[in-house]
Amino acid sequence: MRREKPRFLVVDREGEATRTLNAFLRQHAFEVVWAYDGEEAFNVLDDAPVQAMLVPLRAPRIDGMALLRRALERHPGVCAVMISSGSDLERAVEAMRLGAYDFQTRPVHRGRLLAVLERGLRDQRLAARVTELQTRLDRRFGFERLVGRSRGMQRVLEQVRHVAPTRATVLIEGEAGSGKRTVAQAVHQNSPRKDERFVWVDCAALAPGLIESELFGSAPAGLGAARPGRFELAEGGTLYLDAVGDLPPAVQVKVLRLLQDRSFEPAGGGEPIRVDVRLIAGKSRDLEAEVRAGRFREDLLQRLSVARIEVPPLRERREDIPTLVQLFIRDFNRAHGRHVTGITHGALERLVRHPWPGNVRELRNALEGMVVFAEGRRPLSLSDLPDALRGREGDAGRLAIEVGMTVDEAERHLIAATLEHTGHDKTRAATMLGIGLRTLYRKIKDFGIG
Repeated sequence: MRREKPRFLVVDREGEATRTLNAFLRQHAFEVVWAYDGEEAFNVLDDAPVQAMLVPLRAPRIDGMALLRRALERHPGVCAVMISSGSDLERAVEAMRLGAYDFQTRPVHRGRLLAVLERGLRDQRLAARVTELQTRLDRRFGFERLVGRSRGMQRVLEQVRHVAPTRATVLIEGEAGSGKRTVAQAVHQNSPRKDERFVWVDCAALAPGLIESELFGSAPAGLGAARPGRFELAEGGTLYLDAVGDLPPAVQVKVLRLLQDRSFEPAGGGEPIRVDVRLIAGKSRDLEAEVRAGRFREDLLQRLSVARIEVPPLRERREDIPTLVQLFIRDFNRAHGRHVTGITHGALERLVRHPWPGNVRELRNALEGMVVFAEGRRPLSLSDLPDALRGREGDAGRLAIEVGMTVDEAERHLIAATLEHTGHDKTRAATMLGIGLRTLYRKIKDFGIG
């Protein structure tokens, strides 16, 4: 199969040297995309994958450091070569620290450039191979739904890999909707029990009087047959008890005995039944506080806590939201026969900024509704967001405009506040403001915003 040409982004003003360099790169099997200024370059980086780029650190209408940051964000591992002047040495060193492969002064040395590109592309192929192998392993062992590059989710993934092959009871901690059941399924799929049943029950969804029979089944009454409980159904496999803190005291005693003796009696009495089940419990409330209040048994908590995994809330891993959004769009396209192609920067920005009190479950539900109502082959946009996400987002996202301000004063205030909010990421600020990057630079200069 013929390998596609690597895509090379050249950001520079028009000139004979640039045209000659572009022709040289094409002769060496690169697909060259030429951008004349920073705004056009940002559009290229957002539109399609880029394997390499050549960009000045500083030039009229070109912010090389901002472009480097966006390139590394959109295309991790991109082979970026920066063009610097003698006075830009400090910025060139900073670019290398951020992830640039090399920097050169004008005129560009073509042989050195080719050598750097060969190294960068070789590193990309190696990284892609490692990622492919890791993805195969994750799919084989049920990790493909544990989405996230954040430090918190990487820690969860590592903990799952350690505890899954063992027989240990696991307590998964996290807020409602944070993905505890997904973690429990990953533990099961990576365990020696993966070919047996994974059974789960939400204790909070059951009336207290029904929990015992639901878990342990019921003895035959009259001419009726005995009804098996969830522990029997999970024989040889894994039982996940979500909201374990909602277990009534009497049921807590039976669960403790089962963990000790591997047997139980059905609700209403009967002969003891032996089972081989791995128990995983999930909790969203503070069980230590429940123990102190006398509502949960300390000895049961100790037995459940042989291994603990804490799933962080979505608001603490906002960098995972773009990946989750793409995953959910793909899932719901398939489920509902839709053709959503992605999501606009403005809509994604709003999703990232939302606090998500319902965590991943709330995000998933919001995306499903957006995909269901989206017509045609297009990305989701701000107009597709639920009303709650299009409205006010709390004082942190508000801007006070006082009566008596001129339009220019209000605009200057808005631009300055947006730049402050984005950490002076001008591309992100321009997207939020709904104006072009070139327009934003002009307004910054006109208003004298530092």
